[in-house]
Amino acid sequence: MTGFPRYAIYFAADADSALSRFGAELLGYDATTGDELPFPADATHLAPDWRDITADPRKYGFHGTLKAPMALAPDKSEADLMAACAAFAGKARPIPVIRPVVDSISGFIAVIPAVPVDALQELAADCVRDFDSFRVALTSEDRARRKPEKLSERQRDNLDRWGYPYVMEEFRFHMTLTGRLDAERRGPILDMLRARFATLGLDTLAIDRIALFRQDDAKARFRIIGEWALTR
Repeated sequence: MTGFPRYAIYFAADADSALSRFGAELLGYDATTGDELPFPADATHLAPDWRDITADPRKYGFHGTLKAPMALAPDKSEADLMAACAAFAGKARPIPVIRPVVDSISGFIAVIPAVPVDALQELAADCVRDFDSFRVALTSEDRARRKPEKLSERQRDNLDRWGYPYVMEEFRFHMTLTGRLDAERRGPILDMLRARFATLGLDTLAIDRIALFRQDDAKARFRIIGEWALTR
């Protein structure tokens, strides 16, 4: 299996924003500080197993993936990656703006764009391409873990070329709030999360920054180690 530490380039809302607090409280984890947080009472009242429901996204912190987790290639360092993040953020580009909604995606619940936004697809594709030289080559074990036999041909091509199947045309921006839920459980939880999200009054969301997350070992959670505002 690919080694550690692992790094990922994500969108993470400003730590002081209502969206950041919304996600961190629901996951019970703040990726900026590394602190455990108490779950909201309405979540645990509706689902006493809320800790289990959110176990998978808690590991990564509240985020939207732009470049999936990777170990560094032998000739690359963390300092190199941070310098590349700063350079990437310094290139002028259109800033994607989405209308965020809470909805189901592939069986889990997340904050997603109400409609696709081309500039966001382009930003994610640029991240995949520009940072790929930092990624250690995919091992046969890593490839097998992705169950390529269950992927589409396009997804398998992405896995072999970019180390991750859900990139380029397969990319769907999402900020995950739960693990996968069966349809019977999903409905009431989706209603509760939509009601909580509505209190934020967040009609638009600019994907205007990147954050570098690091995971020190297989049992560790990802932490933010650097943030950069994108240049308009």
